[in-house]
Amino acid sequence: MQVPFPRAADAPAQDGRAILRVAIAGNPNSGKTTLLNQIVGSRFAVGNWPGVTVERKEGTIEFQGRRVQFVDLPGIYTLAPVSDDERIAYAYLTNEHPDVILNVIETPRLERALSLTVELAALGIPMVVALNMTDEAQRAGLSVDCRKFQELTGIRALPTNGRTGQGVRELLPAIVEAHWLQQRPQLRIAQGGFDEVMPASSQDAQTSVAEGLYHAVARRDAIRGRQLSAAVDGVLLHPVIGLIAYLAIMYFFFKISFDFSAPYMDWLDGFIGGYLGGIAKHALGLIGAPDLLIGFVSEAVIGGVGFVLTFVPLIATMFFLLTLLGMSGYMARLPFLLDRFMNRLGLNGKAVIPLLLGLGCNVPAVMATRTMEHRRDKIVLTMMIPFMSCPARLVVFSFFAGLFFPDHAGLVIFALYVLGIVVAVLTSLLLKGTLFKRSAAPVIIELPPYRMPRLRTVGAIVWSHVREFLHRAGTLIFAVSVVVWALVRLPLGAKPQDSIVAGIGRAITPVFAPLGLDDWRVSSSLIPAFLAREVALGFMATIYAAEDEAEDEPAFDFVAESRAQLEALGQAVIASLRAVLGLSIQTFSVEEDEGTNALRTAVRDSFTPGSALAFMILLLLYNSCLGVFGVMRKEVGHAYALAFLGWSFVVGWVVAFLVYRASLLL
Repeated sequence: MQVPFPRAADAPAQDGRAILRVAIAGNPNSGKTTLLNQIVGSRFAVGNWPGVTVERKEGTIEFQGRRVQFVDLPGIYTLAPVSDDERIAYAYLTNEHPDVILNVIETPRLERALSLTVELAALGIPMVVALNMTDEAQRAGLSVDCRKFQELTGIRALPTNGRTGQGVRELLPAIVEAHWLQQRPQLRIAQGGFDEVMPASSQDAQTSVAEGLYHAVARRDAIRGRQLSAAVDGVLLHPVIGLIAYLAIMYFFFKISFDFSAPYMDWLDGFIGGYLGGIAKHALGLIGAPDLLIGFVSEAVIGGVGFVLTFVPLIATMFFLLTLLGMSGYMARLPFLLDRFMNRLGLNGKAVIPLLLGLGCNVPAVMATRTMEHRRDKIVLTMMIPFMSCPARLVVFSFFAGLFFPDHAGLVIFALYVLGIVVAVLTSLLLKGTLFKRSAAPVIIELPPYRMPRLRTVGAIVWSHVREFLHRAGTLIFAVSVVVWALVRLPLGAKPQDSIVAGIGRAITPVFAPLGLDDWRVSSSLIPAFLAREVALGFMATIYAAEDEAEDEPAFDFVAESRAQLEALGQAVIASLRAVLGLSIQTFSVEEDEGTNALRTAVRDSFTPGSALAFMILLLLYNSCLGVFGVMRKEVGHAYALAFLGWSFVVGWVVAFLVYRASLLL
């Protein structure tokens, strides 16, 4: 029988139809996001709650001719508003007044989860309980009497399995019915027996009701289901073997992320810039478009889009592996291993992963700070990540180190990496001693059973993160790409040395002159370097007029170019597989660029070893790139992002100054 869908009490949608708002609440790792994916598919969106960086997921589905909107609240253990997660959940439930609460319970941990259930019931909002992970509960010898649960609480309880979709089809009708009939919870059980209707407003009373309810509805046979998890934990949580295993897992996580994605990133760069840009040039040329318009479309528009899209393979691969580790249960065990060490930096063990990711790319590393439960930890960690040297910096380091320190290039590059880590640690200690004096926020260390993630759910989560990156960081990066392109070419027809960017370079040269960087061509290269570090070399080549005179481009051959792109894609697939199968991390194997001999000669005449080292230090420590700034601005706010720009510039300038002055003495 189809349940009538309520109308009058619902909030109006933009198209005039009613919306039933459902808040999904539950403990961390209870499977809320997995259920959301099962209900609405991949149509859920990931963002941040207003004013904080706690992740927000929501999705809408059509049901019985109306819309049902699901909002996945942060995973919490209590409604007592202490942490950001708890404050958000409590504020939403009490201020936004959702129509129904879908309380997702990790059934194997029913006894603990019922404490939150009782607190939610006290709000008086119609509620449906999803007894999730019932397969694991059965393996653990736990069964729940759903009929008795409803008799004692007035709440309908349905067994579900978010991984397989079992029981999910029954949730929507139950939610609609709970709202239509206004089935408000009526808890009638206390410890020791039945009672009258009990509001359970006090914490002691809620605990008593939760315990009594558990004993009334749950039956546990002989424990038989967690032997495998216990055996694996005996290795992965061992104080020595576990740490070695963690380092190995992180090594291969890092290797797969960057070695797998690098060939595709290179291919995308050539496909968008060379192939699509070539098509645009050819098409605009056929219609007689002016050269300035052709350059704007092919270089600024298509080039800007290409710069954004080249990050997608890396971000998708990273979040794919992160999601696998998280849904498998391994990520929940990291604080147990690393919490003591990271506490010395004012953080907890979860901070290690974003810091490691920063060695490959700071953009997804900043996005990965969402694993931190507290805003304070997210801010401190975000302020550390940009000091982790990424391969984009390595391109510049390899060029300058090989040119000015040919006998010690490897040592110089290694020292730069260590310097970045040292400055990141000092930044954390400084924040811990000033703005965030309190000790690291404690975390509840929960060890869920190991699980096999479903690829469909993993794919939906990965796509939501990629889509968010394109929306958040992509728009800002594209806009600034267009601005930088214009500054290099304005006034119209001007040569690079007469452009606006050259004028800006001359204006800022006095700031960098104490570092030995007293050439406007060098200081102006720092402007596009903010867009991407490796752009500095290409910009220098243009400014120094070191590149060969441009020859007339051959006519664009669509068939030949398309065939070449297909071949390049095939080569990228092969290169990606070969790189992953090897043991070394090939991301850091930077080959010498061809056609840079003239640039080397010009740079050698403009730098000294001391000023070259100062230049590298400045590129290392000053905020890594525009993409990082864009993500920082979205994750921790405009004020903190700007504050980091100032802090990183001051630190970079001071360290570069000291190193340059020391080189003069030596």
